[in-house]
Amino acid sequence: MTDRIERLEEQMAFLVKTVDELSDVVARQEREIARLSRGLGMLMEREAEREFSDGGQIPLADQKPPHY
Repeated sequence: MTDRIERLEEQMAFLVKTVDELSDVVARQEREIARLSRGLGMLMEREAEREFSDGGQIPLADQKPPHY
């Protein structure tokens, strides 16, 4: 019975460690996604401004598709 409890405790310790490591990975990925999203937003704004300054019309990203 004691061996069984020790094995269960070892497995539980391993699972707790794994969950902690996965939590760290998810937190790091969340920060990276937020950083990339901000960068993408800035690039889209910059491109829209460039399109508008080049042609003086509504930026392509804000135009309705032709089928509307």
